[in-house]
Amino acid sequence: MKKSRLSCLIQNCLIASFLSLAVPCGILADDHYWVDKTAPVPERVISLGQTITERIYLLGADSTLIANTVYCVQPEDAKQKEKVGTLIQANLEKIVALKPDLVIATNMARPKQLRKLKDLGVRVVQFAYPKNFSEMCQQFLELGELLGKEDKAEEIIDNTKKEVAAIRMKTKNLPKKRVFIQLGIKPLHAVTRESFLNDYIEFSGGQNIALNEGHGTYSREKVLKENPEVIIISTMGSSEGETGKREKEAWMKYGSIDAVKNKNVYIVNPDKLCSPTPITFVEALTEIAKMIHPNLSLGESK
Repeated sequence: MKKSRLSCLIQNCLIASFLSLAVPCGILADDHYWVDKTAPVPERVISLGQTITERIYLLGADSTLIANTVYCVQPEDAKQKEKVGTLIQANLEKIVALKPDLVIATNMARPKQLRKLKDLGVRVVQFAYPKNFSEMCQQFLELGELLGKEDKAEEIIDNTKKEVAAIRMKTKNLPKKRVFIQLGIKPLHAVTRESFLNDYIEFSGGQNIALNEGHGTYSREKVLKENPEVIIISTMGSSEGETGKREKEAWMKYGSIDAVKNKNVYIVNPDKLCSPTPITFVEALTEIAKMIHPNLSLGESK
């Protein structure tokens, strides 16, 4: 279960990196028209994505959540909700039987399934995967409006923006270290400007060596050429330890890379890095900022 969940998270990150997300940011109907935000506040909600579920709990709207996916395991209470499949393959019969007044999906959901739900009279809203921090904040505010939690959403986003601004203020005049964030192994994938993960690097006072690699596919030869000062590994299985450990050991063989010379090769849990709620974004940003600038004090940003 854990491996499958991480696989979906990594898949989300890779989609953001090399597909540029053709679906626009915001609240979308399954046919990609803007939905009517003036509709009544839903009382029976089904989430088809783990990050959506986490955002619903963060907003304090979990009392309306009647079901989610098998990958929705955070927070702990989410495990107890009725399960209606995965974020890619949903059980339509079960969803309809639960009589939701709103189903919230991600851009990983199958369009045919969402259209079928709509044809059956189910209200469907779909969120694209955010391409940057700004879009993530906007989506959270829109979700708050959708669920009747506008004030709570605004409070969370205001606090999040203040914390992010504090980190950026502390890093903006520091040397721009060359950074490589690795998402995949075979093939090797890098974070590019098309992924919201690039904001982690820029906000932390780093310089993304793969910024202009639109498709995200990379190679060790390119890494050697760009010579990053910091390497961050966030691949499927790295949270359990073994996969990340093996990949770190592989990088440590390249003694000509500055990151290796100075032992600045790190492993980050992809569950945290690729799950963009306002809270997890700040947590991941803080962690990465300290990796790029080890002597940085971020206590005042909390």
